[in-house]
Amino acid sequence: MTGPQHLLRRGDAGPRVAALRELLDRAGAGGAAARQGEEELFDGALEQVVRAFQQDRGLRADGVVGPQTSRAVDGARWRLGDRVLRFVPGHLIHGDDVSALQDRLLALGLLDDRRDGRYGPRTEAGVRELQRSTGTAVDGVLGPETLEALRRLDRSVGGGDASALRDAERTAQARRRPSGRVVLVDPAHGGADLGSVGHGLDEAAVVLDLAQRLEGRLAAAGTTAVLSRGAEQRPAPEERAELAESVGADVVVSLHCDALVRPGADGAVPGSPAAGLATFSWGSGPSRSAEGARLAGLVHRELLARTDLADCRTHTWNTDVLRMTRMPAVRVELGYLTSPDDAARLADPAFRDRCAQALAAAVHRFFLPDDEDVPTGVLPVVAAPGG
Repeated sequence: MTGPQHLLRRGDAGPRVAALRELLDRAGAGGAAARQGEEELFDGALEQVVRAFQQDRGLRADGVVGPQTSRAVDGARWRLGDRVLRFVPGHLIHGDDVSALQDRLLALGLLDDRRDGRYGPRTEAGVRELQRSTGTAVDGVLGPETLEALRRLDRSVGGGDASALRDAERTAQARRRPSGRVVLVDPAHGGADLGSVGHGLDEAAVVLDLAQRLEGRLAAAGTTAVLSRGAEQRPAPEERAELAESVGADVVVSLHCDALVRPGADGAVPGSPAAGLATFSWGSGPSRSAEGARLAGLVHRELLARTDLADCRTHTWNTDVLRMTRMPAVRVELGYLTSPDDAARLADPAFRDRCAQALAAAVHRFFLPDDEDVPTGVLPVVAAPGG
């Protein structure tokens, strides 16, 4: 979790707010509304512009400018052709121009990846293949000559969703394997980053305990579970996605708890009415992960059937880990630590066991052929060793 000093929200003031207004204006977000009001004050009108921008980009529409929203605002100012694009290890170029390029490469069948808005090695490989097929210099750099070749192809090729087809084929291949499936279990936060806190609980500890319980149940059923971190580690989203790729994960289960913090006048955090379970798969505008959505639906239904959490629905979200992973992934927001009722549930080891059982059942069902699937909430789960 990024510290509060790095966030921008309603009531803040200073040069960073003025820079935010300028970037939103350059990105065409909000039009005149982004320029109205006191230049260095984050007022209600600017908050509404930010919320609309977040909603359009598949981000959490909370009106708070954190790291993901900040990157999206910065990237929105670029249009394809505004700059030369190249792969720079350790400093990946990102922006709407990269996303537009990836959309075109996907339509041409030249990108073995989903759109993530970063000019990484797979995007470079797609550009090199484009250059080979069009007779331009093969250097992996999208300069004027390569861009013109791409635009000529755009006029003659279109349609299809190669990314969705690849997702479905990966799942089909994993389904045909009787053993050897791999699940990356990703407990959020870690180390000094506690995540959400409330009622004596912190998110990092709760989801790590849940991840360990899930790991045991998956292992007992013959599925390899890899945890993305230990208690003292806090991998960046890129590192979590790279680990999923390096271990050959078939799916990713990212575990979180939520919070709704509205401090009182004395700084104390009162009990929050927000409560319940929400699940998310990757989606950005018209693009989405169909297999991720199927996994999120299974996880959501199994958790609702085996717990008494309120139903906050399943959604798409363009958050980092979901966007950066190539395999189907689900983000689980397992209750609100600021809710007295949810916090009491999550403090109970028996409740966490039921959640682990539900998650293991959902993962198992994800790989079952349609004619072998079972009703929600009835699939027996092998107990973890010592459980």
